[in-house]
Amino acid sequence: MKTGMEDARFGVAHLDRIALHYAEMGPEDGPLVLLLHGFPDNCLGWHHQMPALAKAGFRVIAPDQRGYGVSGKPRGVKAYDLDELAQDVIDLGRHFGEEKLRVVGHDWGASVAWWLCSTRAAQMEKAAVINAPHPAIWKQAMFTDKEQRRKSRYVKMFRLRGLPEWMMRRKNFSGLIEALEASAREGAFDKAEWEQYRKAWREPKALTSMIHWYRALLKKDLSAPVQRIEVPVLLIWGEKDEFADVSLAKKSIELCERGGTLFFGERTHWVLREEPKPINDMLITFLRSDQE
Repeated sequence: MKTGMEDARFGVAHLDRIALHYAEMGPEDGPLVLLLHGFPDNCLGWHHQMPALAKAGFRVIAPDQRGYGVSGKPRGVKAYDLDELAQDVIDLGRHFGEEKLRVVGHDWGASVAWWLCSTRAAQMEKAAVINAPHPAIWKQAMFTDKEQRRKSRYVKMFRLRGLPEWMMRRKNFSGLIEALEASAREGAFDKAEWEQYRKAWREPKALTSMIHWYRALLKKDLSAPVQRIEVPVLLIWGEKDEFADVSLAKKSIELCERGGTLFFGERTHWVLREEPKPINDMLITFLRSDQE
């Protein structure tokens, strides 16, 4: 099977705080773009986007974020606080020689991108966020919005110690795979991919570290009003998302002074796999807009 990653270069960035495994494509002198995956994905989840962005002239780096794959997995829930995750991205950009970042994130990767825009705006050039609301809006809605409470039941289950990991690991991760397939349009995931995912999930401490992202969010105080976001933001959203209500997307983009949107009414949380061509075209246009 051709994965789209045949031309990728793989390496490990040894940062001051953590080591992050990454995939890279595109010219080394091209404008840097960082692609941030979500749960329970890894850098290979960008296989539709990396070749297109590389062909457009960007130097594309897709890390396995902390806790995933063979990247570092520090102990304890606090190590997965949003501020820690955001600092990883800033440090990774500096590792590749960039102080002002262009970031594209999906799911949890988009949550990190939102947080960078809110708390590290001076380090951000622009951000594209795919199917994840601003984390403050997301967390509030988990408890106050009836529809989002229903969609976030799995998040509250992640508070339990040990049980979520056991449920995901049993029967060779069959439950986790079935959940991913059920939340996407048919064909979004190729069955040949699953062994690569299983390999990443089998890494020591991986499942617990991945779930710690949720546990850290549930512990974090996000009650302060969210300030206006001045970083240019492109929000891409599949409206049939089983995990986040589309109303949260609209509330999130309303925070932005310079925000654009691309909605897909019949696509899911995995819209980046379901509609790669229009998404890639839009990302290239958005990321290039300050390069002309």
